[in-house]
Amino acid sequence: MVVFTLLLAVTVFLVNKERPRYSATDTTGVEYEKAVVLEVLEDNTAVDDTTENVLRGSTELSVKILTGRYKGNIVNVTNYFSALYSVDVKKGDTLCLRIDTVGDGECNYSVYNYNRVPLIIGLVIVFFAALAIIGGFQGIKAFVGLIYTVLCIFGIILPLALKGVPTIPLTCGIILITSMVCFYLIGGISKKTISAALGCFMGVVLAALLGHIAAAIGGISIFQTDEAEALLLLKSNTSIQLRGLFISGILIGSMGAVMDIAMSIASALEEVHTLNPERDMKQLFSSGINIGRDAMGTMANTLVLAYVGSALNMCVLIYSYGIGWRQLLCTDFVAIEVIRAIAGSIGIICCVPLVSAISAFLYTKKGTK
Repeated sequence: MVVFTLLLAVTVFLVNKERPRYSATDTTGVEYEKAVVLEVLEDNTAVDDTTENVLRGSTELSVKILTGRYKGNIVNVTNYFSALYSVDVKKGDTLCLRIDTVGDGECNYSVYNYNRVPLIIGLVIVFFAALAIIGGFQGIKAFVGLIYTVLCIFGIILPLALKGVPTIPLTCGIILITSMVCFYLIGGISKKTISAALGCFMGVVLAALLGHIAAAIGGISIFQTDEAEALLLLKSNTSIQLRGLFISGILIGSMGAVMDIAMSIASALEEVHTLNPERDMKQLFSSGINIGRDAMGTMANTLVLAYVGSALNMCVLIYSYGIGWRQLLCTDFVAIEVIRAIAGSIGIICCVPLVSAISAFLYTKKGTK
């Protein structure tokens, strides 16, 4: 773990040395800083009962900037309310303030959003506490593995992708490394963790392969996503290769569920082998398949429902429009979500025989360490 941690730290440092950093000047720039409401100077809001009682109108706020180069300044801000934009704050509340510098010493101020930093930190603390209390030391190690995975994604994949490194092989390599580290934290170096890591890696690769084939047949690429226009603008300033992002997203999206079922089967087969060491490779493989049949259904549901849940608002709109099934299935949005969900589920299904075969081989082959 010391070696893996050092490698991660060095890699993250090296690949982020030339990371693009935004900085405002004395005459131009946009900054987002924390501010506290000192007083509500004027309240011109009214409740709109036609849009589920949202506030409309505006308030005049006196706020004090708490961070950044304008720290300590007290300014007046007009806070506008509408059905789509509403930041309802009172005296003593903190918020995220947008500061537009338009000249030497000239700034425009506007309410950007709620100050959600404490909320996010609190949720992470609650998540860690739940893992530590219920899972004990194993839960703490699982949290460390999650941090390692997040650092690999945001600290390695993203900067290297901007530099033009092909994202599909990069993501595959990161998945293999992170799965090895996470499984090592859970069970050390053992036949169980080796079979789980290898089965997980092959499962997500198969998911990506199916997603690539389906996307090629259906004419789906990153250019059909909502972020395509912004990514094309990004490409004009960087060396990023856009076509691999869609498959890389499938890899990362299916990774968690595949890791879950891989470890479940590997752990169960270790227990079966411990209780009955005389079972041969075929019998142990059959046990893994039987265990996996029960698990793969719930895991596939988890992945599909996760995609449906993230797109629920769009599903409501589609249903309300009464769109025909042919138009629906030919829509880019629907095709993209179906490919993601089915490819990830295929990765889960294929992971079951892969982990079962690797585990059966390792536990029954004489002399394996």
